[in-house]
Amino acid sequence: MVISWTRRRIDRVNDVDRALSRAVASLPPSRFDTVMKRLSTAANHSFLWFGIAAILAARRGASRKAAARGVLAIAGASLSANAVLKPLLPRRRPAASELPAYQAIANPPTSSSFPSGHAASAAAFATAVAMESPRLGLVIAPIAASVAYSRVHVGVHWSSDVAVGAAIGSGVALATRRWWPVRHSDEARARPLDAVPELPDGEGLVMVSNQRSGDPNHDPAAELEEALPKAVVVRAEPDRDLDEQLDEAVVERDGWVKAIGVAGGDGTVAAAAAVAGRRGLPMVVVPTGTLNHFARDVGVYDLQEAVDATGAGQAVAVDLGLIDVHPSGGARDAVTKVRCFLNTASLGSYPDLVRLREQWQPRWGKWPAFAAALVVVLRRAEPVQIRIDGRWTSVWFLFVGNGPYHPRGMVPAWRPTLDSGLLDVRWLRADVRFSRLRAITALLLGALGHSRVYRQMEVPRLEVELAVPGMLATDGEVVGEAGRYTFHVAKDAIPVYRRHEDRWTGRDRPYQRM
Repeated sequence: MVISWTRRRIDRVNDVDRALSRAVASLPPSRFDTVMKRLSTAANHSFLWFGIAAILAARRGASRKAAARGVLAIAGASLSANAVLKPLLPRRRPAASELPAYQAIANPPTSSSFPSGHAASAAAFATAVAMESPRLGLVIAPIAASVAYSRVHVGVHWSSDVAVGAAIGSGVALATRRWWPVRHSDEARARPLDAVPELPDGEGLVMVSNQRSGDPNHDPAAELEEALPKAVVVRAEPDRDLDEQLDEAVVERDGWVKAIGVAGGDGTVAAAAAVAGRRGLPMVVVPTGTLNHFARDVGVYDLQEAVDATGAGQAVAVDLGLIDVHPSGGARDAVTKVRCFLNTASLGSYPDLVRLREQWQPRWGKWPAFAAALVVVLRRAEPVQIRIDGRWTSVWFLFVGNGPYHPRGMVPAWRPTLDSGLLDVRWLRADVRFSRLRAITALLLGALGHSRVYRQMEVPRLEVELAVPGMLATDGEVVGEAGRYTFHVAKDAIPVYRRHEDRWTGRDRPYQRM
């Protein structure tokens, strides 16, 4: 009975396919035929989509991410449609004799008609682009629909081939979110603060400018002085600690300083945050580094946004991560140095992983770069013996995020909030058999969170002891070596200037000094 019902449904689909093909074949000749033939041929082997992806990739931001996701989706859709389903479900293509010569293309394909690989790739690319940029998706969608229809118009596919192919392509594109989550806004949520001083033209602001961050041929100090004429701009000296220079500049102008400012990358911003935290001052961030993860999380993308926020006297609360560095063999409570971090801290081989990921990310995108870097680092890495959560274990690396990162159980990609008061702790175990292979396989399957080698927890404080003193990296920079570290979140958050444009519905409250 089931077989009979299935056959009736298939016969009905075939009847619709034949009716639609006859209707298309009966259309009178026009220039539209030439357009459809050229468009259909241009999409052979996805050349059309690769060309559009190259154009989109020329611009940073959502456009480049859309291109990368689109190419990834095409790869999955093409593999599913052409390499898997076509051999499994062979189907004859429409008869060439029933098609007028003015609609036929030269060298029509002879492989299985079901499903349409062209439609799958077109839908995959359009859906993937729309996921990253709805505006670009509105531009690509009509082109993708035209390519899909062109396969019926030139008589090489039935309409059901195209419909199923498009469904496969869209499904594959949506499935990429399992490995590569979509983030429509870089700006994280944070508690708005109105009780910060207004700084018209930068009055009361001491700002350090690190010309070694980002483009080495560009010194942002002149732009800062022009945009904030009443601010004191200190050019970073290569042979001095940046926080030492900031402290000195603040002491010289004691009573006048209302805020600390910084123009540089994540490492420079972290150094300025340490000064702001010690002195209980709000902070102004101007992103001039290479990647500027922290500035993007806060929602400050350029100098003008910093100028607008300081003029309006608006800020948000941001947690400051602290690391107590303990002397080897010393008293349990002894602390030789306190390190600050705004984004992440790590032990083991994670610093090498971050370095490779950031090196490859501009060309490949974050997730593909991370996956490739993980494979390389795990192949070279040596296990690290640490005591964490009260137990000794062997790990490949330990990651500590200043606040919970998303997605959980996967590659940490972004922070949804900046003032949670928690640390995001993740590590890959090295004491499990075939741990490297398991980690890589789980990552490729999007199931890292379910693997025995992966561990994650969110805590306000973390004690870590190493069997052999190891290197500590914070915000992408190696900062020291010790045998024991205590990670925790500062009692009071740091106010960071940002306009209140995120419509966060929490209650404003003044910040407390540290």
